[in-house]
Amino acid sequence: MAISAKQVKELREKTGAGMMDCKKALTETDGDMAKAVDWLREKGKAKAEKKANRVAAEGLTRVTTNGNKAVIYEVNSETDFVAKNEQFLSLLDTMKDAFLTNDVVTVEDALVLETPQGTINDLLVDATATIGEKITLRRLAVVTKTDEQQFGTYMHNGGAISALVVMEGATDEIAKNMAMQVASMRPTYVSQADVPAEVVEHETEVQKQIMAADPKLEGKPEKVLEGILKGKVSKHFQDECLMDQEYFLEPKKKVSAFLKEHKCSVVEFIRYQAGEGLEKREDDFAAEVAAQMAAAK
Repeated sequence: MAISAKQVKELREKTGAGMMDCKKALTETDGDMAKAVDWLREKGKAKAEKKANRVAAEGLTRVTTNGNKAVIYEVNSETDFVAKNEQFLSLLDTMKDAFLTNDVVTVEDALVLETPQGTINDLLVDATATIGEKITLRRLAVVTKTDEQQFGTYMHNGGAISALVVMEGATDEIAKNMAMQVASMRPTYVSQADVPAEVVEHETEVQKQIMAADPKLEGKPEKVLEGILKGKVSKHFQDECLMDQEYFLEPKKKVSAFLKEHKCSVVEFIRYQAGEGLEKREDDFAAEVAAQMAAAK
């Protein structure tokens, strides 16, 4: 039977597979959409192993809570097109339910969790086979709180960024706003007291070298230099520490002052951004370079 462009388009939207693969699947199954999806899945499984070394640097994050338990996780794909794929989004929801209802700590724990459709790892293999891109569960964190504490969650741009905070003495609104602060301002630590000693030592050495090369500081007393050094190190970490940041809803006020005013505090936070820290695909990098060169002309 003749396969229409409309059928190919529908199958591609359902699976994310290539146009020619979709056309072949429909041809082999006499235009049966459900069978074509299965055909792509079965044929694709044989190719899934070949995708193991590809870089999956796109995708989505999710954050969800249930009572005193919260889970934040990231699932990667090779292109951002897949982030709109129906199967990919369904996979994220299946993971959410599995993570909230089972004891899981690591990615390894998560991969062997059973769902009605198979293990999480089975679902990832199926998605890789059907969609035609490497799909991976990159990371997750499970956080618990006490009855007296509050969760704040926020997902930006459909899950491009997710943030989770644990607070004490906060309203739901304040907790959500703190999650938005974490998502938008990208802090690394709650306060400067949480910065690891080795990180502080490294920055101190860097600032010492900078000060040693500054002719304006020559001949100043040692005690004065110590004070300047301490100030420079502290200033460096201000943007990285949540308490030292400007509160995004009241820029003239620091987060620490806002929280003190409302008699609440942040216990911990986690921020995931899809693809952060992952190597870009070569073709993406080439496209970016070409765009920059064009803009410079």
